[in-house]
Amino acid sequence: MSVLPASVAGLVLDIETVVDGRLIQKVKWPSEPELTPESARERLRELLLEESQGKSDFVPHVFHVPVSVALAGVDDRFRLVGLATLDRPQFRPHVIARHFWEGWEKRRQPQLVTFNGRGFDLPVLELSAFRYGIASPGWFGIEGPGSARARYNQRKHLDLMEFLTSFGSVRLNGGLHLLATLLHKPGKMDTKGSMVQDLWDAGERLRIDDYCLCDVLDTYFVHLRTALLRGLVRPEDENGLVESAHALIEAHAQAYPGLVEYLEKFRYWQGPDPDGDGFLPAFPFDNS
Repeated sequence: MSVLPASVAGLVLDIETVVDGRLIQKVKWPSEPELTPESARERLRELLLEESQGKSDFVPHVFHVPVSVALAGVDDRFRLVGLATLDRPQFRPHVIARHFWEGWEKRRQPQLVTFNGRGFDLPVLELSAFRYGIASPGWFGIEGPGSARARYNQRKHLDLMEFLTSFGSVRLNGGLHLLATLLHKPGKMDTKGSMVQDLWDAGERLRIDDYCLCDVLDTYFVHLRTALLRGLVRPEDENGLVESAHALIEAHAQAYPGLVEYLEKFRYWQGPDPDGDGFLPAFPFDNS
């Protein structure tokens, strides 16, 4: 599919995953080889629901494999310069993982930008590198505070959720969807993360990939506003960067049909009405 520039300052990243039921069976119930991957997956979810008293059946990341990785390339002035997903339309986890890690190294290790990537996306990709035997010395080979994996080293990995919550000091209820809504961007649309496993089982893999790319775009716009907060982007330049991003999204809509819906729900942030109350305008936002 689309190709990112050979050199970028940052890579905004999102992943979608499914659960490896065969691994669950081998680790959790090795004495029951007749247990199917689907049955092992459902049994573990039932146990998780029971242990959490009905609060969550989310399977730990160690049993997940990536089936979609979406990337948005950003230059040193925070301009969106490319969009891509990996191994479309085959979506092979081992190929996705290899393309990600080798691509990051070849692009001279640009800063990774995620939303809760330290809590899920990067651990899944790291374990995928372990599972499939993929070397990434720029990520794994440096120890201490200069390591790309060091929690407070934002030069190599900026987790926007950690930044906006002071590294977990407060909760950000609503997450990425809330932040995208504040910027008048689509946020969550018809597809939700909780639907990915069922969509994968039903063979709707392009829909998963398009959903992942839309999440990356929301993350990019949150990244841009965060750069403004940090004084790295001037307020008077933000709208121009958003317009440039909109044009690039339009250019990719034929390759990624899910972007058509994203563009339909895309709105420009206008700022508060000087005579208004400061609350969010009623939807749909005025895009004039």
